[in-house]
Amino acid sequence: MLREHQFVVHRQDRWGWWDRWLTARQAGASTDDDGHALAAQFRGLCHDLAVAQDREYSPELVATLQTRVLAAHQAIYGAAGRPAFAWRRFLTHDLPQRVRDEHRLVGAAALLLLGSLLLVAALVVLMPATADLFLDARERAQIEAMYDPADAVQRGRDADDDWLMYGFYIANNVRIDFQCFAGGILFGAGSVFFLLVNGCVIGAAAGHVTAVGFGTPFWSFVAGHSAFELVGAVLSGAAGLMLGRGLLAPGVWPRSHALALEARRAVPLLIGAALLTALAAIVEAFWSPLRGVSPSIKYTVGIGLWLLTVLYFVRAGRDAA
Repeated sequence: MLREHQFVVHRQDRWGWWDRWLTARQAGASTDDDGHALAAQFRGLCHDLAVAQDREYSPELVATLQTRVLAAHQAIYGAAGRPAFAWRRFLTHDLPQRVRDEHRLVGAAALLLLGSLLLVAALVVLMPATADLFLDARERAQIEAMYDPADAVQRGRDADDDWLMYGFYIANNVRIDFQCFAGGILFGAGSVFFLLVNGCVIGAAAGHVTAVGFGTPFWSFVAGHSAFELVGAVLSGAAGLMLGRGLLAPGVWPRSHALALEARRAVPLLIGAALLTALAAIVEAFWSPLRGVSPSIKYTVGIGLWLLTVLYFVRAGRDAA
């Protein structure tokens, strides 16, 4: 039995041929295909996948071969399907399944962001002076004004303000998500840094407004959109950690190729993060500041959205064929 490295070396010419053929097809270039030769090549590619699965080679190698076989099958047989069906399958199966496949990195990102957030928030509530470590005087004053019960946010806004804030929330959340993902190019260290920094700053803000007596306005405001916003940042951070994994542990691949493979595998997480970020901005702009809704209702909605979000990523798509 060939060891995995020998298997890769022995088959890499065939896989390289498929990569060039698929790239040419995607670019619309002519490939001058011979039907019998193409069928033989495709059978060989499927055989390579079967061998890798049977010999229990690394999950990265198996996943790469699965992706290549699927792309070749779609290119040959036109099996891409209707866009609406593809999106439905992505949302109901592919996205939550990829999150579960990467549960270790998703869990690590969640621990870095949410763990630091909760720890710092509790620390600031117990020792308010520690907020100075994370927020300067101007930032603390701005946060206090924002969540003062007499502030305009709590009194309500007009429609123009809602749309203006929607754009602001989108820009702010995208900035955080981009930092958490792009930092992965620094061997994962950048993603770790931005997850921790954002967790500490958010936690310090939450702890500070709670300590000064504005906890109800703050927590009722953030309850509705917190699940979408924070889970979106976690997914972005996990995608960044995947880039770091490709650079730190490339396996049999050159680092540049391992990085490209991890980047491709991270795409579903980034799409999921973008969707969650958009949902968070909608809720934050149009639901969170509503003045006629009691805090208890906002808390109930927020808890419900957290439960639905977690349940979606834990259960969705498990029974799909």
